[in-house]
Amino acid sequence: MTLEIALTLGILVAALVLFVTDWLRMDLVALLVLSSLALLGLVSPAEAVSGFSNPAVITVWAMFIISEGLTRTGIAEQIGRQVTRVAGRSELRMITIFMLVAGVMSAFMNNIGVAALLLPVAMEVARRGGVAPSRVLMPLAYGTLVGGMMTLIGTPPNLLVSNALRESRGEGFGFFDFAWIGVPVLLTVTAFMALVGRHMLTRTDTTQSSASQHELRTLYGLQERIVALRVPDDALLSGRTLADSALASAAGLMVIALTRDNRTEALPSGKTMLRGGDVLLAQGRLDRFELLRRWSSLSIEREAPMLHERLWAQTALAELVLAEDSPLVGQPLRHLEFREQHAANVLALRHSGSVHRTHLAEQRLAAGDRLLVQCSNEALEALHKVPGFEAVALVSEDERRKVWRLDERLFVLRVPQDSTMAGSTLGENRIGDAFDFRLLGVFRGGALRDAAASEDVVEAGDLLLVQGREEDLDVLRGLQQMEILEDATPYLRVFDEGQLEMVEATLHPHVRIDGKTVAGLELGERYQVAVAAVWRNGMALRSGVGALTLQRGDALLVVGPRERLAALGTDEDLIVLNPIQVQPVDVSKAPLAGGLMALTIGTVLAGWLHISIAAVASATLMVLTRCLSMEQAYRAIDWRSIFLIAGMLPLGIAMHSSGAAEFLAGGVIAVLGPYGPWPVIAGLYACTALATLIMPNAALVLLMAPIALSAAADLGISPIAPVMAIAIAAAASFASPVAHPANVLVMGPGGYRFVDYVKLGLPLTLLVFAVAMLLLPVVWPL
Repeated sequence: MTLEIALTLGILVAALVLFVTDWLRMDLVALLVLSSLALLGLVSPAEAVSGFSNPAVITVWAMFIISEGLTRTGIAEQIGRQVTRVAGRSELRMITIFMLVAGVMSAFMNNIGVAALLLPVAMEVARRGGVAPSRVLMPLAYGTLVGGMMTLIGTPPNLLVSNALRESRGEGFGFFDFAWIGVPVLLTVTAFMALVGRHMLTRTDTTQSSASQHELRTLYGLQERIVALRVPDDALLSGRTLADSALASAAGLMVIALTRDNRTEALPSGKTMLRGGDVLLAQGRLDRFELLRRWSSLSIEREAPMLHERLWAQTALAELVLAEDSPLVGQPLRHLEFREQHAANVLALRHSGSVHRTHLAEQRLAAGDRLLVQCSNEALEALHKVPGFEAVALVSEDERRKVWRLDERLFVLRVPQDSTMAGSTLGENRIGDAFDFRLLGVFRGGALRDAAASEDVVEAGDLLLVQGREEDLDVLRGLQQMEILEDATPYLRVFDEGQLEMVEATLHPHVRIDGKTVAGLELGERYQVAVAAVWRNGMALRSGVGALTLQRGDALLVVGPRERLAALGTDEDLIVLNPIQVQPVDVSKAPLAGGLMALTIGTVLAGWLHISIAAVASATLMVLTRCLSMEQAYRAIDWRSIFLIAGMLPLGIAMHSSGAAEFLAGGVIAVLGPYGPWPVIAGLYACTALATLIMPNAALVLLMAPIALSAAADLGISPIAPVMAIAIAAAASFASPVAHPANVLVMGPGGYRFVDYVKLGLPLTLLVFAVAMLLLPVVWPL
């Protein structure tokens, strides 16, 4: 093994580790590979950036635009309508039609786009037919995968292997060369799914899968969490805004509607002023609301400065500086977790030169931020040993008063003899969590306890030393005055009368969700709608929805007025599963878009233009003829895929020029070569199929194609069959939800688990392998 081979394989292994662990984005990994190869001299500067001008890369981004043009002009939607008409109520017919239609469409359009387009159609057809969506959605996703096998433009791996073959022997694959294997595979997989595979899919309660408003509320468990609250005529909250009432921020209740003088306002804004007699229809956990109301029985001790001084004398005040590698960096401050882990209260935060003493949970921490904490001397010693803090320094009395100004927000609360809090634990009462209060200590029997634990019991007569705002206690007393109505049913007419409706939506595969929360989607600000619940791993999450970190496969239950939910369907980041009917798409340019697609295929088949030139020309004409705008064209391109392919292409060049591909091919031949060339091809297929579980298929093809070409050269056979086997194996990404974005897309709406993909994907992978190995010797003999 030469040094060049060792370096190339080292970069390959490092890239694989980064792809598997997901420590870095895959497009960033590709750019690191590109940079490393160039810096080590394994490729020339021109070769390092050659991926960005590679014909396959150009064709891929041009096809993204063409596919979007076909969608924008309504061609794809018209196909979906025809599917709806002929699918009927038969589960077998639904699976068959959706797989075949998705397969044919994916042969000419981006398969992720096809899955996103047909997903709402499949949901609606399944619901109308009384079939669980889980029985239809996975076959739909698999149909898009095998459909991509049928043409040169069906999927990026097909273009990449054709490009590799052209560079090796001067001629690549023709437009329909893939169809010799792709069409039989599509028909075989469809037959298997319709006759056998559908019985291996999960089955959910079809009545719960209905899209009616009542059944959606039942499915997500909202009915049991809806309560009607009446504001008394003399309420402390009268004259305050809905936001100031803290129903959402502290009690965790989402106000769905406000009824006043027999008129109902759906999803009132936070600026809405409350009045006596208002009835609020709210959704959330009533037990949390009741716990907060216990605080209203507490009274403020006006003369307690001596307790403050005893607190500061008995405890330590320290300033912590966050290090670059602290796990807290980039995260919101979670006070209770910090207290449990470090036995310290965070009292204030200095961020970007500003001191924050309230709403600390809304601040995302950054390196260099300074946290002011209160703790015991023993806890302070432990903080010195925590690696996430650059410095731990004591705060002087002067700094406490003038810099941090803590004394302005300290007060003492007395627990009365008849308080409902007496006998409960501190944790049960959410002390230190409500209204951004911080419990700094408990004064009981003449002694100050500065390290009260969550399991400690509150006793009558206790004095609670609290950091916060005194005016929040008035809000708590206002919550105590609110009357909980026994029957909320009369106020649910806001749903039945159509003032409020609900839709399910899932995230588009192209959306970046790294660390983003539900609130980070800003649906309330942009569309004046609210997310009432999140469906994840077969469960409905209804508490603290806004703070939930999004995951791939999540389904969101969105509540809002009909016209606002209709506008939600235009959001580029969401796929609405049961969309509100809106103005139909203008199909006047559909013949033009279809003609341009046909022109692209015709010029390539006739040999007049290379596929990359034909695709770019058609994409340009689609923009010029206003089938879509230039902004829509830019958004249609999955730039992560483009950078991934362009960044990994130089690795294929390095593997060929350094001899690494020949080295690896020699290992494969040494093991399987004695059995003949077809076992070698089968081995390459198997390696590629296994690798789809951990690697993007485009990057995988770029690594495997040079190995297949080298193996063919060593065996003295035509490279067509080995390279075609690589393309088919890469496209058959069935056995994992993360193997392809189309699989992730249907995971939430279908309620699938990881094991569901393995259970059905492995037999399908073996089936496609068998079909491919039977047909390859017939179509492309060695």
